[in-house]
Amino acid sequence: MSGPVLVIELAGAIPHAAIQRLRDLLVRSSARCEEKRVGDYDLNVHAESFGISDTGGVDGRRPVLVSVMGPGIGDEAVFEAEHADEVDQESLIGFTPTHAIDVIAFCNRPVDHVVTALLAAAVMDVVGGVVNAELREDQVPIVADLPGVVATMTDPWPAVYGSAEFLRAWVQQPGFWLLK
Repeated sequence: MSGPVLVIELAGAIPHAAIQRLRDLLVRSSARCEEKRVGDYDLNVHAESFGISDTGGVDGRRPVLVSVMGPGIGDEAVFEAEHADEVDQESLIGFTPTHAIDVIAFCNRPVDHVVTALLAAAVMDVVGGVVNAELREDQVPIVADLPGVVATMTDPWPAVYGSAEFLRAWVQQPGFWLLK
């Protein structure tokens, strides 16, 4: 996977009704939505669905994977592996995640970074959670004072935790860029 990744940390399992609302959101905002299993979606997201008109001269349909993981939903081993080296998240965000949603773009153009962030924000509007985004060191001061920031950290690596409001504010910053 060559594009940006965001992880939405969740305090518990997503109720079935919220999974259905998530599926509905993804179908509405995509040219193609293949459900590999409940909570795991392979998409071609319409950039226009999120108000993105400048696609940098590329097709506005962007390939993205949205995957809910954790006990009872699937990809438990992936969830465990991704969280094995995490710091004490409870002290940062107020809970220890039991589930997560990965939002992964398969391309790495500027539009893919914006699509990933705005899609993650829309997913959070449906299911809640706190986004976990790794940062470059020079991004820490840029994001620190944005609305919706829950916590920032620099050790053992730079990262920010925030709300959907935070993602929408960050996208508006000059030079916005997500890490892989």
